[in-house]
Amino acid sequence: MTMVGASVVEITPPGGGAMAGFAARLSGAQGHHDALTVRALVVDDTALVTVDVIGIDAGLSARVRARSPLPAANITIAATHTHGGPVSMPGRLSIPADPLYLQQMETAILNAIEQAADARAPARLYGGSGEEPGFAINRRHTGGPVDRGVPVMRFDRMDGPTIAHFVSYACHPVVLGADNLLWTADYPHFVRATLEDACPGSVALFATGCAGDVNTGHSAAASLSAQRQADRTYAQAQRIGEGVARSALSADMTELSGPIGSAEAFDDLRFESRESSAGADLARTWRAASRTPGDIHDIWANWAENKMGRDLDQIPARCTALHWSGARIIGLPGEIFAQTALDLRHALGDGGPVHILAYADDNPGYIPPQEEYAAGGYEVDEAHRFYGMGASIAPGVAEALSSAAQRAAETAAALATAQDCAPKKKSNMKGNQDAIT
Repeated sequence: MTMVGASVVEITPPGGGAMAGFAARLSGAQGHHDALTVRALVVDDTALVTVDVIGIDAGLSARVRARSPLPAANITIAATHTHGGPVSMPGRLSIPADPLYLQQMETAILNAIEQAADARAPARLYGGSGEEPGFAINRRHTGGPVDRGVPVMRFDRMDGPTIAHFVSYACHPVVLGADNLLWTADYPHFVRATLEDACPGSVALFATGCAGDVNTGHSAAASLSAQRQADRTYAQAQRIGEGVARSALSADMTELSGPIGSAEAFDDLRFESRESSAGADLARTWRAASRTPGDIHDIWANWAENKMGRDLDQIPARCTALHWSGARIIGLPGEIFAQTALDLRHALGDGGPVHILAYADDNPGYIPPQEEYAAGGYEVDEAHRFYGMGASIAPGVAEALSSAAQRAAETAAALATAQDCAPKKKSNMKGNQDAIT
């Protein structure tokens, strides 16, 4: 018997706070369009958590997981990567984070896990994949790779009502541009609202797939302007979100059966400087090009003076796998490109539904596949300055993380099978004394 619970905890800041995601946006939030939330889905003693921020850092993930009622290794915490949220990672994205908000967000994530664990009830699991709704476009290469389709899971109580939907889609939540000054989850808000309207009383979780080079059609350079862009509106975000949700709701769903398992595996983030000049020379050039304090050239000049070439030690990166009755949820840190997801799908082979998520448990910036380095561009040669990293992620890291994710997936499946064969006994998990493992 599989026990499932879900919860929602709001994390919308008050107006006035700094917004993360666009160097061109120099004003604080003027209010909110929709609530920012933490959403938790607990399946037996494993959990998936989504957070409406641009990223969380590895330290926050580790602290929450250590304090959770569930085993720390069994939890994946993924940011939706909205660019309509607050600064959520200390020392990154060129704007100071509010320590009080970070503490509140950390508490909210922990509370969401605890509430979902307390709400667990016997459930049936269903999985499928909706047709590609046609919104995701590779922004670096015309006709370039996209991880297509809308993987979906539904969790129904044994007595009928739907507990939760879980949907992922590999498209940047940047429909709204730098002119937007309202807190918003972007198009994922409309995905969730549509799913919850279809199943009153349920909780909808949305997670962003490998969309480092994929959005709804504009270039990365288009986000350097604070001018209003006709195709980047709430009406457009609603159209896209509702389209993704309709794809999920129309998917052919199969009841899933089998054991629950999870695993984590690690590899290192390595860095490589790709700058063409010394830091002092770059700083002078960018300061001369800057027209407004806080604009992109001012950010780059500050980076050259204070960050360039520093803190380049390798960083352990966590990759995770949840094995839910044959469905697989893979978590990777950072801004992963579509080709990495496609390669990983090929390596994992056929089976049940596969969700491959980016922005999970850390977000140090873009992690391009090896073949993208020759093409250069914002994601390869520039974005690390905005993120506040001392250099670009080195070639080969994406492939190493993909290998780690494969190891996690294999281990999760093996552990699930082993546990299913073990003698059954009552669990002493905090928050659900009646759960059966």
